[in-house]
Amino acid sequence: MTELRKSLRETVVTYWAAADARDWTAFADTLAAEVVYDLPQTRERIRGKEAFLRFNVEYPGDWRVRTERIVADRDTGQVVTWLRVTVGGEEAQAVSFFTGDGDGRIAGITDFWPEPYEPPAGREHLVERYRPHG
Repeated sequence: MTELRKSLRETVVTYWAAADARDWTAFADTLAAEVVYDLPQTRERIRGKEAFLRFNVEYPGDWRVRTERIVADRDTGQVVTWLRVTVGGEEAQAVSFFTGDGDGRIAGITDFWPEPYEPPAGREHLVERYRPHG
């Protein structure tokens, strides 16, 4: 990889900052032309930069995204992010997996949006409960 080419980690940082700022030009610049976006929980897939850009531009609500953690694997070139997303007064967490195209652009994204739930009874003596931070 040449020094002029962004690392996928840098591209993902730009991607989330652009998404939060609604800077759709900068957002689009992070994407490979044939990007594939997968949502396994809803079994949806979006193919191509234009369709994925439109999906984000048209996404309803006043949402904000904050990156909690980014992990990049230099050997595989993959990046994972843990996010906190706020829509109205509700906060959700998401985990996103990114693959690159070799030129520093995002070629694949898989998003998981887990729902919080109460733990099963019987393990209270083993765990400590905490409040989400925000």
